[in-house]
Amino acid sequence: MHAVDPGSGKAPAAQTEALAGARKQFPVLERLTFLSICEKSIVPDCGRAAVEHYLDLMQSAGASRSEHEIRVETAKQKFARLINAHQDEIAFTRNVSDGINGIACAIDWQPGDNVVLTAELEHPNNLYPWRHLERLGVELRRVPPRDGVIDAPAMVSAIDDRTRVVTAATVTFAPGLRTDLRTIGEAARERGVLFVVDAVQSAGILRLDVERDLFDCLATSTSKGLLGLYGAGFLYCRREVAQRLTPAYLSRSGIDAGPGQHSEGGNEAYRLAPGARRFEVGSYPLAEAYAVDASLDLILGIGQDVIEAHVLRLASRFAEGLRERGLPVYGASDPAHASHIVTLGALGSGGHDFSHDARINELASWLQDRQVGFTIRRGQLRFAFHLYNNESDVDRVMALIDAFPGA
Repeated sequence: MHAVDPGSGKAPAAQTEALAGARKQFPVLERLTFLSICEKSIVPDCGRAAVEHYLDLMQSAGASRSEHEIRVETAKQKFARLINAHQDEIAFTRNVSDGINGIACAIDWQPGDNVVLTAELEHPNNLYPWRHLERLGVELRRVPPRDGVIDAPAMVSAIDDRTRVVTAATVTFAPGLRTDLRTIGEAARERGVLFVVDAVQSAGILRLDVERDLFDCLATSTSKGLLGLYGAGFLYCRREVAQRLTPAYLSRSGIDAGPGQHSEGGNEAYRLAPGARRFEVGSYPLAEAYAVDASLDLILGIGQDVIEAHVLRLASRFAEGLRERGLPVYGASDPAHASHIVTLGALGSGGHDFSHDARINELASWLQDRQVGFTIRRGQLRFAFHLYNNESDVDRVMALIDAFPGA
């Protein structure tokens, strides 16, 4: 597992200046302390301007469909750069579940095959696509978590000669801890098993490297750390893997039609598009492409290593402040599992937007009334940091907690 040491010092002046400049792209931060990137993005000024430009073009008939689709391709190229992939290994999708379902339904499953995962820690959208395969006789091998973390060695031990897929979140949505991806990736690659990753809680925030950690497939949306809109996402599928998979759905987008043949059909033989493009179906969500193309420029301009070190530094400081105030910060004993997400309370002590712990609910109401953005998932109070956050956000929440009547 790769982790940037957040350290105890400050970032270099040039990085601090770049991050401060990026913060100005988010005017909502003038009234809201937003610590909820684990739920949704806030769109930067550059993303909004890009969408407005798209709408201007649509209203004035100022660009052809092919010209609009250039933004799809540049966005794919930038995302490929972000995760150390090749552009032809990236498909533009609707969201995480679209990408995962695309892979799950492209495998030639046989009764007795199995999928290895940690069901207790996966988001439902990386669980139900695999559960749906049980109707075909596919077994789900559920590996219990260890101290709230996906247990990489146990995942590896669960792989056998009928395992087709092992899947894991890069960072769990609750309790927000990082997975030892490299350990799983190495074992999966050695045994010819597909390693499918849900990266929605880390893409654009923590460094991702599909070569380093030996991913075969990765799915994410644009509506969290990539600072885009709802309704779009990216699917990475390694070249060699894509060539072996047959998508369940097919349209002109997924066909290698050749120049000038996009409107042709007929009865002639056809070829699937090379690489990940075979998983693209129908028209692209163009407004979303314009938005994420612009936000990726912002993210890449700062640099993934800089953003990761920044958010880990803030999350570490935030968690320490909570502990000093006697609050129940959830975390594994190994600091390498720490992420940009900090959670309070026991995992499973409630549900979506509520906790069974009265103190957690009271604190949540106190902070919400004072313009702090956060969420409650599986009973835990969740805070999460991105490039636009800074030390003043940490200080403000600590001051509010100090003034909390229940403190």
